[in-house]
Amino acid sequence: MSIGGYIKNKQPLVYRTFSNALESGKLAHAYLLLGEAGTPLKEAAMYLAKSVLCDYPSPLADEECIICRRIEMNDYPDFIFYDGEENSVKKGDISSLTALFSQTPLESKGIMVYVINHVENMTVDAANSLLKFLEEPPSNTYAFLTSQNEAKVLPTIISRCEKLRLLLSSRKEVIEEAKNLGVNKEDAEILSHFINDAELLKAETENGDYQTIKDALGDFLDALVQNKGKARFIMETNVIPVLKTKQGLRLFFDIFVLILEEAISKKRGSPIFLESYDTILTALANKLPHLEDTVLSVMTMRGEIELNINSGLLLTHLVNEIAKE
Repeated sequence: MSIGGYIKNKQPLVYRTFSNALESGKLAHAYLLLGEAGTPLKEAAMYLAKSVLCDYPSPLADEECIICRRIEMNDYPDFIFYDGEENSVKKGDISSLTALFSQTPLESKGIMVYVINHVENMTVDAANSLLKFLEEPPSNTYAFLTSQNEAKVLPTIISRCEKLRLLLSSRKEVIEEAKNLGVNKEDAEILSHFINDAELLKAETENGDYQTIKDALGDFLDALVQNKGKARFIMETNVIPVLKTKQGLRLFFDIFVLILEEAISKKRGSPIFLESYDTILTALANKLPHLEDTVLSVMTMRGEIELNINSGLLLTHLVNEIAKE
């Protein structure tokens, strides 16, 4: 199922609301897409943005026309995308956006569109600058903002947007759908925590970086339940060399936290989703006496990724903290 199919079949209220606005020519100048972790906010925002510019919408983007393809390749000058998930959006970014959008559109459609993913991660100065732009938007300019945490978005920004909320599918349903698409059970169980759509989940399993990171983490976990010395060795030889980007580091930490939380559930006798990891979860529950404290430490270090700390030092600190247990 494409993102268009996902919106139509899994998010019917969003589909009807936006389709009606597009067909009636009554689009809001700004939309705020809201959803919990796992919902494909970025993909949905990009799809709705394409729908505004698409040459052959029916009623939403066909994703096949030249404009849709150019947007996908970041080759459409009247479309701007900022990803607050990757890097905090700063005042300079918004200043550049407003300067560009104050000019005459370069394309013949005369429409300018921008997407800001995870708008809650903007700096305070950037959020205030965006607010001013939302208060007096140029004609034929449309914004698509996303957030997983509405409470962290300025109320004045929210008040100037029409809200569209993506609803979560059952995690068990996503796992079964992914398995039916050929995803192995282990990957389906892990990624269903982060991705709430089976098609997008399947696409992630085909990402070589994901497989490399999952394998490196698996090696580390196997070593960790044996002894701390081996865990340090595997961290140095198998993990640090493959984690070269912030995105990779985030994924490593996120999957590690997920596994530790599942180990806590296993220790308490609560249901678990990672059935494929039952053996390692049991071993971790027995090996690490203070799992809750370990989770907090790992989550704290995960936040330090954004401070541009050397990844090798951060990962070495991680294993040393765990070795204190």
